[in-house]
Amino acid sequence: MIKISDAILTASGVALLLMPLHASAGTLSLPKDATVAVQAVDSLTLAGGETRLDDILLRPAGDAAEASHELPEYCVLVGDARQDGDRLRITTKSLTCIETDGGDSDIYSGSLSAAGYELDGSYGIVACDGERCELDADHVFHLKLASTLEIEEQDNPSARINEQRRQANGAGIANPIPAERPDPDDM
Repeated sequence: MIKISDAILTASGVALLLMPLHASAGTLSLPKDATVAVQAVDSLTLAGGETRLDDILLRPAGDAAEASHELPEYCVLVGDARQDGDRLRITTKSLTCIETDGGDSDIYSGSLSAAGYELDGSYGIVACDGERCELDADHVFHLKLASTLEIEEQDNPSARINEQRRQANGAGIANPIPAERPDPDDM
């Protein structure tokens, strides 16, 4: 049996709540060395001899900082953080994004290999003071992709259900139009 980490499940759930994306032709893609602006979903703290946090959640920072590329607005990224001197080294391992267009939504979920850089281009995030690291959720930084990102659109069962609901003339299975019946007051 495959065990899925709680962070990945949480990331998927959060992404489903969020929505839109900028993918084209059923593929979400970014080139190697692309930079995207992100921030932590919640503030992160390493203290008391702790030097590593696994399964941290990140999200796109939109246009809060200039970057070579933008992730869709509604993405959740899962990564790890570890202290290295006065810096926090952040690496990513996966992302989940949802693109919506009217009532339709496309889901993209897969692996992502990227590392965190300050906006000035220096490797790692300045967030540590001695034995303690704190990264506020509003701190924007760049992720630089280690390899090309190509993620195909995934099956979306809810899209099929929504399509059935939208079918005209009562043909939809999930939401048929009620049958015509005489008004009881006319009898």
